[in-house]
Formats: sequence, structure tokens, C-alpha cells
Amino acid sequence: MQQFHGVGVTPGRVVGPVRQMPAPVREPHANVAIPAGVSSESEAERIRAASKAVQAELKARAAGASGDARGVLEATALMAADPMLVKGAVKLLSPGPHGPAQTAERAVWDSGAAVAERLRALGGYMAERAADVLDVRARIVAELRGLPAPGIPASDAPFVLAAEDLAPADTATLDPGRVLALVTSGGGPQSHTAILARALGLPAVVAAQGVDTIPDGAEVYVDGAAGLIATEPGPAERDAAAAWAAQAATLAAFAGSNTLADGHPVPLLANVATGADAARAAAAGAEGVGLLRTEFAFLDRDAEPTHEEQVAAYGAVFEHFGHKKVVIRTLDAGADKPLPFLTNTAEPNPALGVRGYRTDAASPGVLARQLAAIADAAGKHDAEVWVMAPMVSTPGEAAAFTALAHEAGLPMAGVMVEVPSAALTSAHLLAAADFASLGTNDLTQYAMAADRMLGPLAALNDPWQPAVLHLVKATCEGAAAARAATGAPKPVGVCGEAAADPALAVVLAGLGVTTLSMTPRAIPAVAAVLATVTTAQAQALAAAALAAPSAAAARDAVRAQLPVLADLGL
Repeated sequence: MQQFHGVGVTPGRVVGPVRQMPAPVREPHANVAIPAGVSSESEAERIRAASKAVQAELKARAAGASGDARGVLEATALMAADPMLVKGAVKLLSPGPHGPAQTAERAVWDSGAAVAERLRALGGYMAERAADVLDVRARIVAELRGLPAPGIPASDAPFVLAAEDLAPADTATLDPGRVLALVTSGGGPQSHTAILARALGLPAVVAAQGVDTIPDGAEVYVDGAAGLIATEPGPAERDAAAAWAAQAATLAAFAGSNTLADGHPVPLLANVATGADAARAAAAGAEGVGLLRTEFAFLDRDAEPTHEEQVAAYGAVFEHFGHKKVVIRTLDAGADKPLPFLTNTAEPNPALGVRGYRTDAASPGVLARQLAAIADAAGKHDAEVWVMAPMVSTPGEAAAFTALAHEAGLPMAGVMVEVPSAALTSAHLLAAADFASLGTNDLTQYAMAADRMLGPLAALNDPWQPAVLHLVKATCEGAAAARAATGAPKPVGVCGEAAADPALAVVLAGLGVTTLSMTPRAIPAVAAVLATVTTAQAQALAAAALAAPSAAAARDAVRAQLPVLADLGL
């Protein structure tokens, strides 16, 4: 038996044959002349047509997807029509300082390489987009050659998908009915691959070096909670997989009212992006929405959506949660979600640039119009609508946003706690704001100075890091101080990926977090584990995690005192 260890991102134990992602599109030959009788203009038309075909194909796939998958596909479709890529390729069709004229395939290849290199030089989130450009490049070259686009291998039987990493457009279209588990040698716990695997409920392990070398067809055992992949599984591994399948069936339903063992309520909410997502979340028993990502209504367009379009998009979510809380995050543009009408893609470090709430200073009016649309939609439905601003860093920003939201007629206005300054000054932020929600994905990367998309930094980019847990504690303590000073409730939720980890959910509840929001698929498992601990036990486990010297030690200390995790295969 050969074992591979990585970062577990979705629990689950399965046994199945490996199917490796197919070889990438071959690089076109260099120094090949355009065939006689073929003009540069006709080659340019081929490039434009192939680009449009790829964009149309990705848009069609996006129309059949939802939530994170839809947003990723729409963003990738936009990249297929990127003028930098297409114009750069057309320019290479004619001889010039760059050298002799190139074929359409080679021109697209070299232009894509140049665009990707420029993005890598920007660093941070923009560097991560370089992989998306290379994915689009391969799709255009395949279209020019008349070949199928690269993607998930076809198979008549369910399989474990192994790869170095997956392009967002591939990950977004994974079929859980065919793919038993996902294992990659690259990526990180907050990469597109990991986030979408969680949304699909697929057992997944990332950053497991060497799994992309496992022979195609070899049978493997995957433990998504432990981050383990093993070849030649024996009776023990098969029994573990069978036990997981049996336990997973018992987690299929959630009663819709989560409490700890002593009756202390910790509502479990859902992260959604569309009306279709909201319908699925309501069907899963979610007690409300803890994060409505509004930027997905903006991503596939060159101009700001109209008031009517925004009202319809928000209303499509509200209608599924009558008289229940729906927390809306206002436009989180910038970094990995650039918008042509709002953000500057030339920023040298966009993860630390004009993003989230900060765009209101650079482009005044967009936020006010969005708040007006949210208020209009709220007036047409019975949902209890709360709004919050992303990337708030100072008490002044919190006060300004709260005032703007209240003026729009939205009584509950809060802030995202994603940067350490917000956590450390939460008492002052919540003196003005009505609530806070911890975005643990960004909070972790900023606390640890570790780009959340980079596989080599996966160990640093772990929400179990004691430093991150101390920031969560500081936020909850600040909320308690603000409540004592103002006499008003100051709830603190978590809407980052940390909430979907059942063991970490116990710690968060022990630190004083009042609600947890996650992908709907994670709700039953989190509810099952929280129901086994009292408030005092959760607080004791939180203290143990805070006292640990490392993320691994914190996780081990908590899991050792939660035997229910092993019983449920988590």
C-alpha cells in the first residue's frame, strides 16, 4: 500500500478506481508558416470565431449551473473574450518586431502565455487568474483544431478524479453522480477546487503531492477528513468506506432548528448566490441565509445591472425564506472578482487593493444604488433582510456604511470581519454597526500573510491556526463590550468555510459565535456534532484550541475529545 497525505477539505471515505485528468492540449509547433493561400485576416477570423465559440460553450454550461459553479463559469467565459488575449493573438499573425507571422493556434498559445505572465507578475489573486487564462487558451486551441475541449474524463462507472489541479471551469462541472472523490497534488484549502468540492459534497483532498502519478484505473481509498489517499485498499479501508456510506445516509435530513446539547441555539444558515441556490438551501432545512453573494449578478457584464434586474435577483432568494433572516453581502468586487466598470485590474497587489467596501470611495454611487435595490426587493417579500459590507477595516468605515444602509431603509446593517484590524477593534466597529460576520477565508490569509489560493501555503492557510482563532475570540469579546455599552444585541456570525467543519463549528460556538453559515450540504453533519456538546463543553474545547501551538495541534486536541466525529466518519 502506498499512501499520500494532503489537506482534507471535505469529509467522506470512499474506495474506487482512479481516473487521471487527460493530458493537456499539446503546444502548437513554433516557426510553422501560415499555409499558402491563407491570409492573416482569415486566421484572425478563425481566432475570433473560436474565442466566441468557447465563450458561448462556457456560458451555456453556466446557465445549467448555480451558485459558485455558475459564477466561476461566467467569469471564465468572460476571459475567453478577453481583448488582451484575442488582440494579442491577432497581432502575432503578422510579421513584426516579435518575429515571423504565426499560425492561429501558435498565436493564441503565445498570446495566452504573455497574458498569464503579466497576471503572475501582479501577484496575489491576479496571479491565480493566470491558470484560468491558460485554461481558456487550451480551449481556444482545441476549438481551432476541431478537437473536444479539455475536461473531466468520460467514464461509464464512478471514479476518483486525480489531477495536479483543476481549472475552475472543470471543477464547476463535476458530476457527483460520477465522481466519487477529488484528489489533487496542487491547490490549497481555499482554492476554487476546494470550495466547489465542498459545495458539491464530494470527499476531497488537495495538496497531496504525487497523486497525479497514480496509474489510471488503480483502486484507491480516500479519506477526505484525514487528508489521506491509499492505494491497494484492504479490508479495513473497505469497511471504513462502507461505514461512511451507512452513516452518510443517517445525515440526510436536518430538522431545521439547531441547538447544542443543553438547548443553547446556534442557528445553521446557508451560503447562496442565486434563487436556485436558495431553493436548495431551504429544502435542506437551512434556518436562513448567512451569506448572499451579490457579485454573481454583476460578473458576466460590462455595465452595472439595472435597478429592476437587481430587485429581481435578490427577490428570487427572499421568496424562499419568508420571515427568516437573509444576510446580504454588498458587492465584493476586486481581487479575484474584477469588474470592468468598477475595479482597476492594473493594481500591483489587488488582494490588498481597492476591493469590497473600498470601491465606494473610488466609484461612488454603485453601493447606494445596490442598497436601494435591496430595500426595494425586501419591501416586496417577508424575509428578514440584513446587509453587510465586505472588507471593512476601520470604525469610520463601519459607521459610514451603517448610516448609508439605514438611510436606504434597511434597519440591520453589519460588517464583514476579514482583516485583523476589524477583529481587534470590533468593539468600536460594533458601536456603530448592528452585527458582524466573520469571513474566515480572507481573515486567515491576511492573518497568516498566506495567499489562500497557493498549495505550498496550505498549512499556513488553515482556519485552525491559533492566531486566527484568537482573532475570532477578539471579535466576539468586542461584540460583548459593544452590547454592554449600547444595550443592543450585537450578534457575530461566521460565513467562511470554517463553519462547514463540524469540529471547528464546535470551537466557534465555544468562542461565542452566534450563527454559522455554510454550504447546505454541510448542515446535517454540523448539526449532528453540535447536538452532542453543551455550551460549557464547547467553551472548554475552544480554550484547548486557543492554547495549542499550531493548527495541527489545535485540530488534534479538539477531535480527540469529540468521539462522535469518528462514529460519523467525519
